[in-house]
Amino acid sequence: MVQQAGVAARTLLPFKSSFTVADGDAAYNTSGEVAALVEANTATGVYALIWQRTVPAQQIIRWGYGDPGLQRLVSYNWFAAMDLTTGFEDGILRLQISNATETVRKTLAEFNTSLMHTQTNTTLATATPTSVNDMSPLPEQMLTAAGEDSLLQLLFKTQTATTTVDACNFSLGVTIYQ
Repeated sequence: MVQQAGVAARTLLPFKSSFTVADGDAAYNTSGEVAALVEANTATGVYALIWQRTVPAQQIIRWGYGDPGLQRLVSYNWFAAMDLTTGFEDGILRLQISNATETVRKTLAEFNTSLMHTQTNTTLATATPTSVNDMSPLPEQMLTAAGEDSLLQLLFKTQTATTTVDACNFSLGVTIYQ
């Protein structure tokens, strides 16, 4: 490859970050929208798409961050879908990467959501764990990355339903290369 004079070689630099509901694409970026998608699929018994984010130009994103050999330096994640003051909607949360046309999908991790929040269902703030001992670890998933226009997706399958899901949020670690 020939490099033009005066043009610096591009080196991708990683940094750790985390995504919440607000980081999703337009139909998936509020607590109410995600809660409605969880609620709509309560009785189906199948995985349903509840959140997605399109990877922007000139970025590569991997789920998780950190080295599995350095146990306390990986991403610690939480998730809560709940009927405020009544209970939690718990099940399996699946982290997935899809190509832009959604013809190729790869599952990278699954979590039991009953282990990803506190037992206090008053508000999303009280459901958020404050200790890494109460969160689910996820080191950087090195074998699969999402490139430009690919989709980071969350799918959810209910195992324990609550009355109505009216709030949902999460914090899931990612490594962003740019």
